[in-house]
Amino acid sequence: MSELSYRWVIVSASALMLALSMGMIVNGTSVFFTPLFEEFGWQRGAVSLINTSGLVGLAIGGIFMGRIADKAPIRWVVLFGATVIGLCMLGASQADVLWQFYLLFFIAGFLGASALFVPLIANVGNWFKTGAGLALGIASAGQALGQGGMPYVLALLIGALGWRDALMSVGITMLVLLISLAMLIKQPPKISTGLDAGSTDNSLIDGADTTLIPPNTLAVWLGSAAILCCICMSVPLMHLVPLMQDRGLSLEDAGSVLLVMLTVAIVGRVVFGKLADMIGAIRTYWIASCWQTVLVFFFLQVDTLQGYYIFAIIYGFGYAGVMTGILISARVLTSASKRASVLGIVLFFAYLGHGIGGYQGGYFFDLTGNYTLTYANAAMAGILNLILVGALYFTTNRRRATLAFAS
Repeated sequence: MSELSYRWVIVSASALMLALSMGMIVNGTSVFFTPLFEEFGWQRGAVSLINTSGLVGLAIGGIFMGRIADKAPIRWVVLFGATVIGLCMLGASQADVLWQFYLLFFIAGFLGASALFVPLIANVGNWFKTGAGLALGIASAGQALGQGGMPYVLALLIGALGWRDALMSVGITMLVLLISLAMLIKQPPKISTGLDAGSTDNSLIDGADTTLIPPNTLAVWLGSAAILCCICMSVPLMHLVPLMQDRGLSLEDAGSVLLVMLTVAIVGRVVFGKLADMIGAIRTYWIASCWQTVLVFFFLQVDTLQGYYIFAIIYGFGYAGVMTGILISARVLTSASKRASVLGIVLFFAYLGHGIGGYQGGYFFDLTGNYTLTYANAAMAGILNLILVGALYFTTNRRRATLAFAS
């Protein structure tokens, strides 16, 4: 296949791999609160830490895997990650004490999911000199598919097989499918490290405006915003299902609402990716973050299954653009040679935020007996994120104007 054709194979395979791996690590454990409480009597704060362990592992591992992915063959990196995450899920199916869950999910994030997410996203960006927003939107839509599909499928498997066999089935499926898909992944025939053809602007390297923000500063700035937006994001991802169960709805119904929300998010990620190509990455990131922040607290105002379906559609479309905005902002402000490293640092903060938000949700529930403080804390984190993203937007615009005046 030609390079132009094969890059869409890269996008599709990457999206499917992210659906399986990230769907399990980010919020797949959201359907295990009730089963683990019924068998072991573990409270929600303790069970939330299983998810947090995986996300902390993913956050830390992303820094190392980002650096490795800038130098090592991409296929070997993702093959390694696929094998680790599958084996960890098989191991978790046999666990019977909390520390075993914590350890296995940490390893699954540290050596498994981190070897998939950062390298795959950076590689997709490297295949596209132009139109990277749409490509990254499609690839990240795979994660949204997994975040909705995995809890729903797991809820069905738990109902039919029990939680242990459900985890075992997921582990086997990951080993078969992820390894097969990894064989399709490769680096582009050549990665541009000079100017785009016809460009006379020395700041444009690989289509990225690299003079506006130094890479290390950008990583910390975007990372600080990401940790806040992901604290906000993680609350409904991890605690919508138990919130609905507290209101008398079944696990299967709650899982189906999450599936609807994240199915809509698939469309949202693609649309926001295209929007970033049209109006700019940082502006798109701010719009999606605003959508998420304004609406997140209103999950507490819904009390019927039909109402949850409707609100899930509205919320899911807009919140989906947050991760797309983060990824594309990093893409357009860093060169290909540093892209995976910067993404690794930014996603360290992002998934650390996911872990913190998920744990805080369970902790505040155990403390107060309801989810009011949990969702209020999510909204406050979202407001702080909007301030940081807005400051980044005005800073880049001011520096771009200064450079244009100087030239």
